[in-house]
Amino acid sequence: MAVHRSSETIGTIAAALARAQAQLVNPEKSLVATIRSDEASGSERSFRYAPLSSGLDIVRKTLSHHEIATVQTTSIDEAVGIVRLSTVLAHASGEWIASDWPVCSVSETATPHRMGAALTYARRYALFTLVGIAGEDDLDAPDLNEQAFKPRIISETAGNGGQQVASSRLIRRGRAKKSASPLPELSAALSASLRAELLREIDSLSSADEAALWAQRRLVAKNQLCAADAQRVEGAFAVKVAAIPTESAKTDDTTATPTGQSLDEKTRTSQVDKSVPVLPEPRRIRDREHVRHIMKQPCLICGRRPSDSHHLRFAQCRALGRKVSDEFTVPLCRAHHREVHRCSDEGAWWQNAGIDPLAAAPTLWLKTHPLPRVEDGTANNENYGLTS
Repeated sequence: MAVHRSSETIGTIAAALARAQAQLVNPEKSLVATIRSDEASGSERSFRYAPLSSGLDIVRKTLSHHEIATVQTTSIDEAVGIVRLSTVLAHASGEWIASDWPVCSVSETATPHRMGAALTYARRYALFTLVGIAGEDDLDAPDLNEQAFKPRIISETAGNGGQQVASSRLIRRGRAKKSASPLPELSAALSASLRAELLREIDSLSSADEAALWAQRRLVAKNQLCAADAQRVEGAFAVKVAAIPTESAKTDDTTATPTGQSLDEKTRTSQVDKSVPVLPEPRRIRDREHVRHIMKQPCLICGRRPSDSHHLRFAQCRALGRKVSDEFTVPLCRAHHREVHRCSDEGAWWQNAGIDPLAAAPTLWLKTHPLPRVEDGTANNENYGLTS
């Protein structure tokens, strides 16, 4: 049972949480679980639920805009011998609201995978309950405490060769295997919801490898659809696979050599003189004083202080384990810093914000590294495209 705690006053955090809840949305229920009864004649129930990761993305992004942080920690209650989870919502004002949730007995620490599963379950329920969102279907079921939860495992795999053919066969074989090991069929509403999700995923497939992996990962979910929905998914998958060009044709085109070229000529053209690099190595300057200066500046997005020093990842070519030069560093508050790192396309993120960071970075660099004056008394800013 959860135990709720809070600071002496919660007026400020309650107002901030009320504004945040107006923006919070329930995460997408992208996973399907089946609860089986221990009894041989017991019925099975399936429900859809949202993973912890998708809920965290929504909660963090929304609460951070209202200066609310989420913290989840574990502790051992030696008096009763259980592992407890504490979930805290902390406001910038210092007010907080917390919830304690029992995870498992201390003996479960000997089996980390079981303890980890229980902890993920507890984190999801505690966090979703505290912020007021739903992450699973409302089954209106009787007491299920005695029933065991056993997730289904996909047993089929696709080989490396012929992924396009293998993936299309794999999804069709799902219906044939249905009679050998029957799966509980979802209700009409759940089946329609899952069908729409599977069709969106199929539409986003862009290669034969992705199609094969998708067929492996989603075969069990497809088999739980009603017959009409399953046929629609199979048909859409077959059309999508047929539209994907074969990888072998692309490989043959790129590896083909011109006719009449001798072996000696091909060998000579494949050799590269490494004594002189073709392109110069981009400089990557490290300057702690400049980074400290950046952290004192207001966030480029919202103007908050202090800031994190964010390195613009697209300003230089990537290098294994190396950041871009400190010349390309801009200030971002912690919330926007996390948001840009979660974004796959940083350039588009800055464009949506309406800010050109490549113009701001050199301006900040010149604050700590002023250029020497030339003979006419003006600063030499040509390298940065600036004027004095």
